Amino acid sequence: MPDLLHDLVARSASVSPQAKALVYQKQSLTYAALADRIARTAGAYLDLGLLRSERVAVYLEKRPETVAAMFGAAAAGGVFVPINPLLKPDQVAYILKDCNVRILVTSVERLRLLAPVLHECPDLHAVIVVGGEAEPGGELDVVSWEDALSGVGKARPPHRVIDTDMVAILYTSGSTGMPKGVVLSHRNMVAGARSVAQYLENHEGDRILSALPLSFDAGFSQITTAFHVGASVTLINYLLPRDIIAAVERERITGLTAVPPLWIQLAQLEWPQAARASLRYIANTGGRMPKATLDALRAALPKTLVFLMYGLTESFRSTYLPPSELDRRPDSIGKAIPNAEVVVVRENGAPCAPGEPGELVHRGALVSLGYWNDPEKTAERFKPAPGRPPGLVMPEIAVWSGDTVRMDEEGFLYFVSRRDEMIKTSGYRVSPTEVEEVIYATGLVGEAAALGIPHPVLGQAIVVIVTARDGVRLDAEALLAQCRQRLPAFMVPARVTVREGSLPRNPNGKIDRKAMAQEMQGLFEA
Repeated sequence: MPDLLHDLVARSASVSPQAKALVYQKQSLTYAALADRIARTAGAYLDLGLLRSERVAVYLEKRPETVAAMFGAAAAGGVFVPINPLLKPDQVAYILKDCNVRILVTSVERLRLLAPVLHECPDLHAVIVVGGEAEPGGELDVVSWEDALSGVGKARPPHRVIDTDMVAILYTSGSTGMPKGVVLSHRNMVAGARSVAQYLENHEGDRILSALPLSFDAGFSQITTAFHVGASVTLINYLLPRDIIAAVERERITGLTAVPPLWIQLAQLEWPQAARASLRYIANTGGRMPKATLDALRAALPKTLVFLMYGLTESFRSTYLPPSELDRRPDSIGKAIPNAEVVVVRENGAPCAPGEPGELVHRGALVSLGYWNDPEKTAERFKPAPGRPPGLVMPEIAVWSGDTVRMDEEGFLYFVSRRDEMIKTSGYRVSPTEVEEVIYATGLVGEAAALGIPHPVLGQAIVVIVTARDGVRLDAEALLAQCRQRLPAFMVPARVTVREGSLPRNPNGKIDRKAMAQEMQGLFEA
């Protein structure tokens, strides 16, 4: 079995070279062709001077070049950093600086948008542009994708790496401050692909639709799971939910994973017979699926298996609920995925009794390598696994999720709450501080607090409560307009409320978010 991420493709290419690996619009790539493109991409990076474990950022929509750029970095012995294509230039620049990116792969159009901020990224020395001719980049070495791959000369040996070496950094928002870079090893990703493929029973005949961003762990999992078994992946950058159903019908998709807000929309649409006939399974991730939505999907897709999943980027996937348990416990997040153990513990690490709420702790091969260049936050979340034999001198590190769950007598888990203030909207995790920093940067407000308020479609809607600066007349619509210019769509507040005076404080002198969130409960109820 493969030990390194890029070997997933190489192995499938050796077994079934002419099998279809990727489908994108009207083109497709076989495993043999994809393996060749990955090898040439790795060679291009090495020609540009990429050193062992240096970072390659990929800021593109989903397309074959995106996949080759990521797997090519792994094959070269580097580390890829997928950047959500919805992020704005300042957010992209933060990531490029934070993990010292050396090579950026992006489109001509995106590079023009980034031009004003790239001077803030001193470690960046080369850019590969996809879909157009390269333009001079000052001190940067800018080359087109076609020229980079066609110019690969004598095969350079890749840097030697092993399965515990890092291969990717996925950025996820924290409860405070800017995004955190979760460092993943080859072992994490290969073990994750193997585990998920096992319980989804994926096989070489599957046709998986890649609807989620590849910067999400669950989105990237669609690729690795398929490559692990030699299945094909259809890449889609959809505009409307009905585009997904059309793709399922057109490509005879057998597997589809999405987040609750998307499932809510899909459950309200008509599913043609061809789509109902081909879809073997659907899976939910990124938050709890409302029962009404689950019931509607099961009615529309009576022959389709439904898998409910829970996970966090720091440990990829943690639990899943088998379809056979849906009728008995539709509100459960299931049990641990294969090759992982999930326990529920008290604050002192002692195991909780059945039904007692506690913190979910995940141990196993999927536990990531921590947060990039952030020892403090890493120490908070990555700690010794509870209940290990006392004779073990070196502790095993587990992920302490920060999420409160409970376990029933049969070992099934139920989500209770999140301890932090993270906003979960449209399947995205949004840091309230990141939203607030943009609002403060407008210069229009005195104080600001971003809150996540329950919403029937979004999961949570972002509501911002602000006060005006002294002597400034604050208009909520003007502030929203500024947010739309500076934030990706999923981070734009659904509502801005202007208050007089100061925002409420708790006994510690901090803004009392809980009190304000309580006041807003029911705001979006019908």
